[in-house]
Amino acid sequence: MADEDVQIIRHSCAHVMAEAVLKVFPGTKIAIGPAIENGFYYDFEFPADHKITEDDFAAIEKEMRRIIASGAEFVRKEVSKAEALSLFADQPYKIELINDLPEGEVISTYEQDGFLDLCRGPHVKTTKEINAQAFKLQKLAGAYWRGDSSRPMLTRIYALCFAKPNELKDHLTMLAEAEKRDHRKLGTEMDLFHIDPEDPGQIFWHPNGWTMYTVIQDYMRKMVRRDGYQEVNTPAIMPRSLWERSGHWGHYQKNMFITESEKRLFAIKPMNCPGALEIFKSKLRSYKDLPLRLAEFGHDVRNEPSGTLHGIMRVRGFVQDDAHIICTEEQVGSEVAKFCKLLKTVYHDFGFDDLVVKFSTMPEDHVGDLATWERAEKALADACHEAGLEYEIQPGEGAFYGPKLEFKLFDCLGREWQCGTIQADFQLPSAERLDATYVGADNQRHHPVMLHRAVLGSLERFLGILIENFAGAFPTWLAFEQAAVVPVSGDFADYAQEVNDLLLASDIRSHAYVNDDNMRQKIKVITKENKTPYILVVGENEKNARTVTVRFRQSSGLEQKTMKIEEFIAYVQEKVNTHFIGI
Repeated sequence: MADEDVQIIRHSCAHVMAEAVLKVFPGTKIAIGPAIENGFYYDFEFPADHKITEDDFAAIEKEMRRIIASGAEFVRKEVSKAEALSLFADQPYKIELINDLPEGEVISTYEQDGFLDLCRGPHVKTTKEINAQAFKLQKLAGAYWRGDSSRPMLTRIYALCFAKPNELKDHLTMLAEAEKRDHRKLGTEMDLFHIDPEDPGQIFWHPNGWTMYTVIQDYMRKMVRRDGYQEVNTPAIMPRSLWERSGHWGHYQKNMFITESEKRLFAIKPMNCPGALEIFKSKLRSYKDLPLRLAEFGHDVRNEPSGTLHGIMRVRGFVQDDAHIICTEEQVGSEVAKFCKLLKTVYHDFGFDDLVVKFSTMPEDHVGDLATWERAEKALADACHEAGLEYEIQPGEGAFYGPKLEFKLFDCLGREWQCGTIQADFQLPSAERLDATYVGADNQRHHPVMLHRAVLGSLERFLGILIENFAGAFPTWLAFEQAAVVPVSGDFADYAQEVNDLLLASDIRSHAYVNDDNMRQKIKVITKENKTPYILVVGENEKNARTVTVRFRQSSGLEQKTMKIEEFIAYVQEKVNTHFIGI
């Protein structure tokens, strides 16, 4: 079944749910109910004498199935504005929507089983085209009317809806698996990080989590250095005047944290691009210096609404593996192709080989003239072809200063994550903005193009993706604890410590479990909480032979093996150096 047909089923099911809610809770006010990915939602204002809970879902679903079984027809009717206002006189949210419609716009209603809704459609012909076993009410959430925090808070009911029952079953299985892998749950169990409710959107990294964070950062630092980047660092706070010239003050101010000092306004940087151009402008540049690739692990802060925050996936304070390539217009194609090659290599090393590329074009809120945007979009499109990439167009989804490519990867559950991006910016270096120039071969001043790019994006978010993708059982090269040395008794604690010291000296992240806990308790911590790839058990035989008995992580399918210490060290180093996705 085509996607648009499934979306029609979902939207039709949303109408059925709204009818059922009105039957179960008379006096409810209805707002909007669009189809979304995997289902739909509908927003309601319930009567003051009833606070809906998920315990009410069964009654609503029962009524929905009655309506579906009735085979009621969805009847479309076009009405005048006056008629519409009369039909929905007892529904204030519908009245507001009607009054906001442009003059002369066609107004249509849909009715099924006596329930009337304001809707453009389309819908299925009858309710029987909705499979009564292929939907499920999922959760409740609060939602401000029309997304405005000054307007009433409504109750949003989310529902899953598919064409066939087995599709719903498969999705519920995936959700159950995703719940087990939830990075917030595993972050606590594995002692990776915490978030203080008094400081929303800011991450407190614990030693385990910070170890992984720095492993990823060091890996990216090595990769970009090999790819011809120079690393820089720019101030966390920069003046309003700079943000005004860059365009961020006018187009991004609502997301910026602003502070004042000595009667001057400053902003904590939400992004790093103006700082990179300030470095470029710090001295006279020649065309022979281009392309100039400036990488920065820039710590950015954005004033995201607290309701949108989600663990380490959506935060206020984060670090990007950011970089800005300052080049000539003629170099855009080769630089984008070079970036795509780097991105593919990096994603492969983290275990992601399936990618989708989206091309985002000029948004309604943009800076610069149409001709410049057309040049930028053509340059990026040509670069895609040069890199051998196919892409899908996302009309109007570009940044305010330029078009962009977005790279989406898929995790082991088939979920799509947007991480990498590269944007072609003809605006920021222009005379109207930050006025960056270089001396060309003709000995004249020219404005360069700036390519904004990130491979992983937010390191916080990417680590969250990794936690869920691997369910905490990380490949050896990523694991915060790569080896655990466990003596069979206290008599062999000294040898365990000696082995551990040799591993640490070889840059293997290990820990000697020589405390007084019994062996069963130690193994539980190592396997369940740390999910350590290798447990090295040592006793009398191992001490006498200068060996370790290696227990491989249970999920690896590998058998226990006795190895010389040097042999084990070489084994782990090979897995780390090749970024092997396993142990």
